[in-house]
Amino acid sequence: MNAHQERPVALITGAGKRVGAEIARTLHAAGYDLALHCRRSVNEATTLAAELEQRRANSTLVLQAELADLEALPALIDTTVAQFGRLDALVNNASAFYPTPIGTATPAQWNELFASNAQAPFFLAQAAVPALRESHGAIVNLVDIYAERPLAKHPVYCMAKAALAAMTRSLALDLGPEIRVNGIAPGAVMWPSDGKPYDDQQAMLARTPLQRAGSPHDVAGAVLWLLRDATFVTGQIIRIDGGRSLAV
Repeated sequence: MNAHQERPVALITGAGKRVGAEIARTLHAAGYDLALHCRRSVNEATTLAAELEQRRANSTLVLQAELADLEALPALIDTTVAQFGRLDALVNNASAFYPTPIGTATPAQWNELFASNAQAPFFLAQAAVPALRESHGAIVNLVDIYAERPLAKHPVYCMAKAALAAMTRSLALDLGPEIRVNGIAPGAVMWPSDGKPYDDQQAMLARTPLQRAGSPHDVAGAVLWLLRDATFVTGQIIRIDGGRSLAV
């Protein structure tokens, strides 16, 4: 086995921008080779891969896929293993997020929100099990504090993230001892990508013990810790929220 294959390999969904891109940079700097999945952000993912390739050649793979397409999911795992010879980590980061006020929600919205937040993480994990067993690898799911404390007017999103939280614990039970499965629940880390700030941003931060917003770097550092260092941690969902979940 050459040195290239001796490095750990992580597949990150939704890796083109925002938190996913920061997770990618953090894992890459820690020595991981990466499969970078994207849906629409192909240009961003390609640019990120080029940036990382300058630091270490032949260390990235860009994979474009619609996560709602169940038949496409095993190929993401197979292509990664074919390229790098192994898989050590699956980071389920990709997520659709938008309001679905009761009385207006449609089956199409349900399907889209559950596809990225619950269905794809499960079927990707299932496809990854053989490779992760071989490497004694780990899965990290990006959950949300809203899985437990719902966000107004987002019932379907909250339900999908709650399903992901239940999946995190279920798979930790079923996939041990070879594979660890954990989650991260960010809070006040990234405001919505459409640029519309929450009306109560400042009020929210004032109720947060650390009195500030977090950053994608805070989330990425926790992902790295769970994958690399937390060898006796499984079935946990860690809140990266500045203590916000303590506040009423």
